[in-house]
Amino acid sequence: MVRRKRKKPYDPSKAYDRRAQELPHNAEVAAVEVDDPFGAEHGDRIVALRSTRGDPLAKLHSRRQIDEAQYRGGRAFQNDWEKAERGPQAVDPTRERVDGGQMREPITEGQRRAVMRLNRVEHELGADGTALIHEVLILGMNMEQVGERRDLRGQRWRDYFARRFQECLDRLALIYGFAAPARIPVRSLPR
Repeated sequence: MVRRKRKKPYDPSKAYDRRAQELPHNAEVAAVEVDDPFGAEHGDRIVALRSTRGDPLAKLHSRRQIDEAQYRGGRAFQNDWEKAERGPQAVDPTRERVDGGQMREPITEGQRRAVMRLNRVEHELGADGTALIHEVLILGMNMEQVGERRDLRGQRWRDYFARRFQECLDRLALIYGFAAPARIPVRSLPR
């Protein structure tokens, strides 16, 4: 004989529960506190789930492996890269010419400033640091993939790239103004 399931009593506190109850089997999510868009008061906060599957920066931040300044510096770099990437593109002579084709959009002031900041980042981080930041933040690679791309395998290389990536994020936080430079204590001179 089949046993019938009991119905749960009505709970009014769950009437407006907007949280996801079921997630896909391959979901990678982290809880994050955000402003409540439906909140009665300004500044109300709710806990939401954000996907960290294709976002190494969010994954590191949710695991508390990087701090808020490093996270915001990495996001600022990604935003500058997206702005600058939309700029002028080379003309492809192999494509067929089309009548009525539109003129390319001119470079905006925001794009120009983004490129200037990216140039400063490249100057500050150097070629290797810039390549590492680009591979992780733009291409979405993890430290193992970064090492394989350079033909450097093993745990020591993954640890090295992880430390170097954190150093680069510290520098990005300084460049974009999310962190202050460390103060060097002044020793009192002997009299």
